[in-house]
Amino acid sequence: MQDFWVFGYGSLMWRPGFEVIGSSPATMPGMHRSLCIYSWVHRGTKQRPGLVLGLDAGGSCRGMAFKIAGEKRSEVVDYLRARELVTNVYREVERPVKLESGAQVFALTYVVDRHHPQYAGKLPDQALARQVRGAIGQSGKNEEYILNTVTHLRELGIHDARLEKLVAEF
Repeated sequence: MQDFWVFGYGSLMWRPGFEVIGSSPATMPGMHRSLCIYSWVHRGTKQRPGLVLGLDAGGSCRGMAFKIAGEKRSEVVDYLRARELVTNVYREVERPVKLESGAQVFALTYVVDRHHPQYAGKLPDQALARQVRGAIGQSGKNEEYILNTVTHLRELGIHDARLEKLVAEF
């Protein structure tokens, strides 16, 4: 079985949850990181939704590409589906990414379904802060998710102006 790649742009960058045989900073064209999903499970509830990141159309996204051994494909894909497709707000796709070395590979990733009821779109900055503050889900506090993501983005040398502005309001 052939090795494959998984692209992470949010918590997957700092908590993949599966065995990797290699990793690289990577850029995915045509999609951007966006705090555009109402979280009903991991960082909020249906009654008090939080917000989590999604890959949304347009721009480009810097993140991490993880190389996975081919014989682990079923195990890793099953894990990712259980983690990412809880409410089916994401669609599983394979997209090209450019690795730090300049090589292009195809990577499995999860993009937002804009027609799903959890799709928040591009909320104004004040609405982001209101939605995130105090939201708690099965995976913990929404603020913690944002802080961890920004911390790891900084470690990778990635500046996300909207997330940085949101963190400054906590």
